[in-house]
Amino acid sequence: MRDISNNPIGVFDSGIGGLTVVRELMQILPGENIVYFGDTARVPYGTKSEKTIREFSIQNTKFLLSQNVKAIVIACNTSSAIALNDIQSIANLPVIGVIEPGAVASVGTTKNKRIAVIGTTATISSKAYEKKIKSLEQTIEVYSKACPLFVPIVEEGWFNHKIAYLAAEEYLTELKRYSIDTLVLGCTHYPLLKDTIQKVMGDKVKLIDSGVETARVVKKVLEENDLLNQSDLRPYYKFFVSDLPQQFKKIGEMFLGREIENLIKIDL
Repeated sequence: MRDISNNPIGVFDSGIGGLTVVRELMQILPGENIVYFGDTARVPYGTKSEKTIREFSIQNTKFLLSQNVKAIVIACNTSSAIALNDIQSIANLPVIGVIEPGAVASVGTTKNKRIAVIGTTATISSKAYEKKIKSLEQTIEVYSKACPLFVPIVEEGWFNHKIAYLAAEEYLTELKRYSIDTLVLGCTHYPLLKDTIQKVMGDKVKLIDSGVETARVVKKVLEENDLLNQSDLRPYYKFFVSDLPQQFKKIGEMFLGREIENLIKIDL
């Protein structure tokens, strides 16, 4: 069998939020090559129909497969919730979504068995987190809340803007009534709003960042499949978007804390 361990990890998201996962992958797997696709022309996915989300997710997957990736990370909660099985059926290589790692971490974190999940309308409607959490621990109470404005706020770069705070207050005040002790950031855009969300929820609530948990799972999967990069060469990072590369570059660099050199706009 051909050795593909030096091939890149493929990551896709509906926009810029999946860079939260890329940042964690860079830290936990510093030797790995990464190809990222952000579907910036069609963001957000969270307000679209399941059929459309499936179609977009399969197109994104086929693009990553054309880049000879060795594993695919669905850095989009909406796609993970709705299209994970479809992607696994066409990929024929390890596919890791962001929902299971976040759900597992939340169950391991909660002390009072009261967890809240925030995400896009589609992710929350799918009940994917709720089902996963309940399958791990039936006695846990799960409270879900869609926060659709968070994605465009992040895409504007308004991480610590008063608009972000007002939106967070509007969305999250009702969750505070349930005495939750753990909050899952069920969208990869949301870690960019971590400080604002923490301020609204208070210090007693632990935030679960699915990006961090997903990167740990990716490392484990690569180890188990003998797919860790063995090359001594400096890793490369390629970034593809379907629209507005300059906006992506500006916010993406602020977010990754490094320059985005290889940025290419493509038409799917």
